[in-house]
Amino acid sequence: MKQRINFLTLGVKHLEKSLKFLRDGFGWQTQGIIGTEFERGAVVIFNLSSGLMLSLYQRENLAWDSGLEQQPESATEFSIGHLVNAEEEVDMIMKQAEKAGATIIKPAQNTFWGGYGGYFKDLDGHLWEIAHNPAFEIDE
Repeated sequence: MKQRINFLTLGVKHLEKSLKFLRDGFGWQTQGIIGTEFERGAVVIFNLSSGLMLSLYQRENLAWDSGLEQQPESATEFSIGHLVNAEEEVDMIMKQAEKAGATIIKPAQNTFWGGYGGYFKDLDGHLWEIAHNPAFEIDE
């Protein structure tokens, strides 16, 4: 198996609200909700950098499609990381997230590893880390 991930799927409570959070709150581009012609097929896909895709799929449909029982939310199982090139960008994105409806969990601050970052939970309880790591330069 090649060392690659092509898409990540987040189970969400309300597809439309989660779409608005990322599209309207962050300005991310998408075709919107697609796949509605299929029972349990409605999904939102965001094309990210390097060919990676982020999809949003209703939690109950993800459970149904995988054959698993729906599980309770847990923000400590997984986090989504977004690296930026400056501390000011971290602050800007954290404010943008809060304005879009996110809950700030840990305000942006100096980190134990020498960077700067903070955490928020999106509308569905997914944990996001926004960080600046001076050891990395991010291609914009």
